[in-house]
Amino acid sequence: MRGTLLNTATVAGGGVLGMTVGLYIPTEYKTIAITALGLVTVGIGLKQFLETKNIIVVAISLVIGGCLGLLLGIHHGIELFSDWAKTNFAGGGTQHFQEALITTSVLFCVGPMTLLGCMQDALEKKIDLLAIKSTLDGIVAFFFAVSLGKDGIAMVVVAGIVLIFQGILTLLARQLKPLAENAEMLIETSATGGLMLVAIGFGLLDMKRVETASYLPALAITPLIIWQIQKRRKRTAPPEPDSV
Repeated sequence: MRGTLLNTATVAGGGVLGMTVGLYIPTEYKTIAITALGLVTVGIGLKQFLETKNIIVVAISLVIGGCLGLLLGIHHGIELFSDWAKTNFAGGGTQHFQEALITTSVLFCVGPMTLLGCMQDALEKKIDLLAIKSTLDGIVAFFFAVSLGKDGIAMVVVAGIVLIFQGILTLLARQLKPLAENAEMLIETSATGGLMLVAIGFGLLDMKRVETASYLPALAITPLIIWQIQKRRKRTAPPEPDSV
């Protein structure tokens, strides 16, 4: 858990520092900063998505995952949590509080470095990957908090989400090891998360509001589809010739 604790500390620390700095920055500069972060979020999402080798899998995962998320009311649940967090941590907050909460939660928790870092921490007792991720996440949390001003307290809430999410991954490391070692699953799951980041980026740019949280089940649907595809490949693969 050392890597996860470090990651939690850098997100919270970057957020508090950024929030303090952001209190002294004029609103128009914060607007520029939010727009810049929206562009970066779109860029990161596109980079992850463009690594896909099977766009159909990503599309099916998002459709099924989105419908399942809508059925389960995930977006509504996160809105309730966000409203509770705004009331208790930000004194009411603004719409940007909720956007930052969802955006950075997905940004910090979705991606191969998160899973592989937690596996390394739990199984090898090394935190190299999570140390790199912690540095990057701390910098992102700082700039988000700068752009949000007092709403930057959202980064402290996100730090708690990182602690819980990565803590669970670390505790389940042995069970999740096959997923971490399956390159195809990692790539396609990351690509699915990439499109979710693109949608979040569009929201930050005020282009289109997408209920991104409803698509979270897609991150579990993608590896299941890949698992079925790989099983089918093995069944239909021609037998290897006997060695002489």
